[in-house]
Amino acid sequence: MEDSASKIRIVSVEPHIAVGKVYVKITTNYKVTGWGEISAVEPTVAAALVKSLQEILQDQNPTRIEFLSQRMYRAHRDLRGGPFMVHTISAIDMALWDIAGKLWKAPVYRLLGGAVRDKIRVYPTAKAHKAPPGDIYPFSGDPKDIDKIVGMVKRAREMVGPDGTVMLDAHSAMPPAVVIQFAAAIEPYDVLFIEEPWVPGNIEVCKKIRNAVKVPLATGERDRTIWEFIPYLQAQVVEIVQPDVCHSGGISQLKKIAALAEAYQVALAPHNTASYLGLTASLHVAATVPLFLIHEAYTHTTPVPIPRKNWTIDNDGYASLPEGVGLCVDIDEDLLAKTPPMQPGRKFWPDMRLKDGSVADY
Repeated sequence: MEDSASKIRIVSVEPHIAVGKVYVKITTNYKVTGWGEISAVEPTVAAALVKSLQEILQDQNPTRIEFLSQRMYRAHRDLRGGPFMVHTISAIDMALWDIAGKLWKAPVYRLLGGAVRDKIRVYPTAKAHKAPPGDIYPFSGDPKDIDKIVGMVKRAREMVGPDGTVMLDAHSAMPPAVVIQFAAAIEPYDVLFIEEPWVPGNIEVCKKIRNAVKVPLATGERDRTIWEFIPYLQAQVVEIVQPDVCHSGGISQLKKIAALAEAYQVALAPHNTASYLGLTASLHVAATVPLFLIHEAYTHTTPVPIPRKNWTIDNDGYASLPEGVGLCVDIDEDLLAKTPPMQPGRKFWPDMRLKDGSVADY
């Protein structure tokens, strides 16, 4: 039996590199197109992977989103779960949802079960600020190191006032001993959470920090798919998970991670440093998640207005729901074609060193 999506097929999958991002365009025989964004991996490699994955996507029905996501993720046993593969799948998954929404003339959040809230709390705003790590740190801190961290939290509290929201991003730049040293000192400032207080990879380190620190902990921006979030939830080492729609497998995986977290009474606070395309994709999910806390939403991460959003942030720090069909983002393809692959003078590979010249996490 045929329906409105029975005969739609993918005819092309095209990567476009601009300012360090890869925008992925999927075109169909119905002339309905979808867009997704690859972030935080080397763009020329990611673009080549998009072209390779067209072998899987060509002539497929784009509304079979779960099937195609599974097909890509499990297609090559030696590439399963790696950052290049998952970040690339994330963009393709976004584009497939974009097509589905446009095909059925509805915003993506309606296809995900509908909104459970009327607006979405975001940061940074005048009433919500996340203090940065401020530096890279040795394996244990001296008083000046701890004073620097505490001072950033204190200034953030002064900035937002007693009724505002303060967070601290440890950014995995603070080794476990440093986190334990400063955590007690910031308790008086009522921090909403400490983000990335460890380097991913060893759940026993997570347990040690969780047992020593009273402030709520959050992590997840460098974790991919449900499989990397399960250990945190089972060990009960976080109060908040922070998956990124561009890193964790796209809209499909973000929704699954949120459901897993809900079962453990762990809230969602999505990480996002994408352009307005990836950010809006994430807002669609946030609109549908019951245990949602706050969403990262920067304006400077769209340095060139290739994607154009239609949602706004009010004076209380809440984003409106996206309006329109699909992801509700317009792509300026003429501007995309004229934009250089990287920002002038910017290199992709950071070189973070401690004072003795050794390599540091950051």
